[in-house]
Amino acid sequence: MSKNAWFDRLSTRVALGAITALLALASPWLARADDMRIVAAGGLVTEVLYALGAENRLVGVDATSLEPASALRDKPNVGYMRQLSPEGILSLKPTRVIAIPGAGPPGALDLIRAAGASVETIPEAAGEFAAAANIRAVGAAAGLDVAAEALASQVEARLRRLAAARERVAAAPRRVMFVLALREGRPMVAGRATGADAIIRLAGGVNAFHAVEGYKAVSEEAVIAAAPDVILAMDRAGARIDPAALFATPAFAATPAARTRRFVSMDAQYLLAFGPRTPQAARDLMAALYPEQPIPSLDADR
Repeated sequence: MSKNAWFDRLSTRVALGAITALLALASPWLARADDMRIVAAGGLVTEVLYALGAENRLVGVDATSLEPASALRDKPNVGYMRQLSPEGILSLKPTRVIAIPGAGPPGALDLIRAAGASVETIPEAAGEFAAAANIRAVGAAAGLDVAAEALASQVEARLRRLAAARERVAAAPRRVMFVLALREGRPMVAGRATGADAIIRLAGGVNAFHAVEGYKAVSEEAVIAAAPDVILAMDRAGARIDPAALFATPAFAATPAARTRRFVSMDAQYLLAFGPRTPQAARDLMAALYPEQPIPSLDADR
């Protein structure tokens, strides 16, 4: 064997040995990625993971995980996302907790990290394409970037069709007042920089309290001055608003919405989660705001 051939063979063996060693080092990490055990702290996280077909990675969900309905039947419930128990979560032996902003308390998340599980809080997306951004963020946190990109692209396509539908509405924009709750007779309304404001705009409406920032209790005079055409509220257990009782109050009785009895109530997570179902939720709200208009389907083949 020539000297050059001997060196070539030696180099090949060294290279193969190095590759084998690298694979050996990488294999535990790859196994962890494939066997990721996730606790979802936020209904949006659960909804996205199910939509990605990754429910097998979920070992626990929080109490707001209402979509799909099977999540709370099939997975251990770790409690309300803002009052998480680190002991309950750690008993499920998670490798990662994926949370929405506001999940906690912070001390509980610190204890989970100290026990060896990672905690990923997805960024709080805003704007017309927030739903697609949320899908990508959850997918990245779960190691499902490719699947999340495909789903996010589908959602973006539906949002573009929704935008085209908004352009075809031949009516004056409806003024919408979102009522979160009634506190001692005063309504807590949604102003700008809220999920309610975003979904109203996606549906082609105008937020009657856009001048207010965030959620704020307002006076009877402010309700009358806002002159909403439609009252929008969430349909959720223990916090439903009775439209008859609402329109019977002096302030709401003086609004255009009361004269036409325009009250729309939608499932809270469907309306405000900003996940895979958001384009359809906005389309359904648009149809409720403009019942006289032919609102098209968002399906590409219809």
